[in-house]
Amino acid sequence: MVRTVAVIGAGPSGLTSIKSCLDEGLEPTCFESSDDIGGLWKFKEVSEPNRASIYRSLTINISKEMMCFSDFPIPADYPNYMHHSRILQYFRLYAEHFKLLQHIHFQTSVRSVRQRPDFSHSGQWEVVTENREGQEKRHMFDSVIVCSGHYSYPHLPLKDFSGIESFEGKYFHSWDYKGPEDLHGKRVVVIGIGNSGGDIAVESSRVAEQVYLSTRRGAWVIRVLSDNGLPVDMKYNTRFVHILFQLLPVNWLSWFGEKKLNAMYDHTMYALKPKHRLFSTIPVINDELPNKILTGGVMVKPNVQQIRGSSVVFEDGSVVDKVDVIVFATGYNYDFPFLPPNVMHKSGHRLGLYKHVFPPTLEHPTMAVVGFIHALGAIMPQAEMQSRWVTRVFKGHKKLPSNQAMLKAVECDTKDMDKNYIVSKLVPLQVDFVSYMDDIAGEVGVRPSLAWLFFTDYPLFKRVLWGPVTAYQYRITGPGKWSGARRAIFTQFERMFQPFKTRQVTYLLYIHTEDASKIFVFKMNVHWYRIGYYTMM
Repeated sequence: MVRTVAVIGAGPSGLTSIKSCLDEGLEPTCFESSDDIGGLWKFKEVSEPNRASIYRSLTINISKEMMCFSDFPIPADYPNYMHHSRILQYFRLYAEHFKLLQHIHFQTSVRSVRQRPDFSHSGQWEVVTENREGQEKRHMFDSVIVCSGHYSYPHLPLKDFSGIESFEGKYFHSWDYKGPEDLHGKRVVVIGIGNSGGDIAVESSRVAEQVYLSTRRGAWVIRVLSDNGLPVDMKYNTRFVHILFQLLPVNWLSWFGEKKLNAMYDHTMYALKPKHRLFSTIPVINDELPNKILTGGVMVKPNVQQIRGSSVVFEDGSVVDKVDVIVFATGYNYDFPFLPPNVMHKSGHRLGLYKHVFPPTLEHPTMAVVGFIHALGAIMPQAEMQSRWVTRVFKGHKKLPSNQAMLKAVECDTKDMDKNYIVSKLVPLQVDFVSYMDDIAGEVGVRPSLAWLFFTDYPLFKRVLWGPVTAYQYRITGPGKWSGARRAIFTQFERMFQPFKTRQVTYLLYIHTEDASKIFVFKMNVHWYRIGYYTMM
């Protein structure tokens, strides 16, 4: 029987794993190599080796209602798209509310995780840690949850850039970027048009002489704002839209989505149009990039062919001279150097995990990887759902299939990803947010039933079907049911509008009579967010 659990990492995945352990009556011990919680979201002025790193201005591109944990809404007055400092504040509130900090050993690195000699019988693990004084300690645990993330090992493919050794300026990976202070008046080439590359190009263009954004494939660029200023994920990440994706051809949906994006700014004209369709990979989320292209601060260029001294030659034959800085926004490698080799089953480019969580070759299901997932949605609710499943398995409430069945499922998942998405060594996995959440929720027993809600709670049914797929939906029923889930769903738009409630405005309400012969006008001082809320509902 599993009782003690080692949790590796105190980022969002680690925090929610600690809580899930406590919810199931397990005894978690979390090892965190840094001096604080937060993982990726803990900003430091100097990047630390083998740790995720963010820049000073980073703001999340997922709205707060779509990123929070399922039984702890983000405070209503927090902005919808939060700076990293606010995200860290939220994690602190979460950790303090559920009393998680007492289970975390800070400045303690995990050096190795190995099966104990009697693993075939006990399923137990030996975990070797090292504290800040360099002292090693051995621990025995019944199970292990790995929450170390996948943004710790920057991919710097210098061998792919002929002549880089002759470059006369400075180059570095986006992992080392903290801000534009050193780029004043410089000519900058940013290589890579992911979210980091787009952010760095935009920010550096405010102070640089000129910024060039180099991309191999191009990208579809979407805004965080949707119609009427609503967060785009709250408008489109709904069950109704998800049902449409199951019913309609994906090529037609891509065409429709691309048409809407091009109506805002023509991707061909802006030199952004990619070689892939809209829904074959996660798009770049950046409101400012098209404006910077429009005003000339950022020039989009093709892939770099060669570097000659201070000149950069692109594949179309164009040359940019007097380049001062090259920023490689070229992604990350992933690695779990402390895990035993037999856990690292590979399937295609990716680490082969059953449903992206459980190693499929172990004799006992006493190890899991939480948070190693990629989708158009926040990691927080996905990691939480994974950890709820993991602890149910550890506790013995749920049973995994046979090793053979899990290996077969892993290979099927790999084929599906290769078929539906653009995957590579650096981006080895991608899933659909709603499908994946529902799949794991089904394992836990908390997937909301639309049919049941239709007959038992029609007002809630409407909000679950038409509203955003927020994590509260997975606390309506089943193990871990939260009494506040229904209210959280009904008030999620109120919390979304709350940050706009900064001054009263005059609102004119026109009411037409049946024969349209008279019009009554009421002048009210109201907060417009209330009008918006009731209009939508």
